[in-house]
Amino acid sequence: MERQKRKRQLSLVQREQKLAYLLLLPTFVVIALIAVYPLGKVFYSSFTNQRFASGEEVEFVGLGNYRRLLGMTIKELPPIIDDQTGQPKIDPQTHEPEYARPIQILPRQPVRYRELSQFSWFGKRYVIGASDRDFILAIKNTLVFTVISVALETILGLIIALVMNSRFKLRGAMRAVMLIPWAIPTVVSARMWQWMLAPTRVGIINVLFQKLGIGNGQIPFLRTDAWALPALIAVDVWKTTPFMALLILAGLQLIPQDIYEAAEVDGAGKIRQFWQITMPLLRPTLAVALVFRTLDALRVFDVFQVLLAQTRYSMATYNYYQLIGNREMGISSAIGVIIFLFIFVFAVLYIRILGVESDE
Repeated sequence: MERQKRKRQLSLVQREQKLAYLLLLPTFVVIALIAVYPLGKVFYSSFTNQRFASGEEVEFVGLGNYRRLLGMTIKELPPIIDDQTGQPKIDPQTHEPEYARPIQILPRQPVRYRELSQFSWFGKRYVIGASDRDFILAIKNTLVFTVISVALETILGLIIALVMNSRFKLRGAMRAVMLIPWAIPTVVSARMWQWMLAPTRVGIINVLFQKLGIGNGQIPFLRTDAWALPALIAVDVWKTTPFMALLILAGLQLIPQDIYEAAEVDGAGKIRQFWQITMPLLRPTLAVALVFRTLDALRVFDVFQVLLAQTRYSMATYNYYQLIGNREMGISSAIGVIIFLFIFVFAVLYIRILGVESDE
């Protein structure tokens, strides 16, 4: 009798599982159509020379697009020898040896390399060449933008969330006001900051800097290499910090207050409570917030496009330039795959570092 009951129960469970799979089947089909197929199409296109809106025959080029985007080389720059003395020429201004021009050293066939940067090593001068200099710089811009902006937004968001989680008058109104920067469309906020960062006294930032003794009131924030990326990071931090604060605040609301009361009874101070109670219990929320925010930062487009146009690229804006400007669909697909891989690596790192997998 017991065996028959077990068989009936097992049969019932199997039927329920089959029914569950049948009910989920439409969802799997929709996901395959709107996610898996387009992603697979992008991966396939990244190995071809396909051009957007072109009748040319598509050819399989393998890793050619990736080599074109990521190809780099390092060459030693030989010093210029003085014909009369037979010794390296010395620059009269820097008092350092003069070196050959990188364009004479970097390979031009079968792939042309452009100078990316130079460095010295054990008394020798080297040049780094890139087959697609603009994309390598776009990767650098995107990674610097992502790391700094996400770090600042997380720290500031955590501080704001801790303040908002405490009890004080008008707490609800403050939470609503806090979300205003995040609620403004990115293009609108970018245009607003473009006016504020104007390179004359029309821009309020220049006025404030001049009053603080920084510059003469005519700093071209968006046209100077030293200021352009920090300006974009400031714009993004202003806009997105409320989003991080909101996610972290949601995690703080889930922590039972009984734990803090017990810690106070045991004599634990606020700082000790923060590091031993708040942060460990907040790790899953921080992981989710960091993944979402990093995903957005790595594919940042609108801020770069509105404020810098084509003077400085992110990976997403360079992708747009290749697809719309050059109609290089194969190259554009390869850039999309590279962005996807960056997002995947960052997501895995967050989960590993924050130890979310070990939480039960």
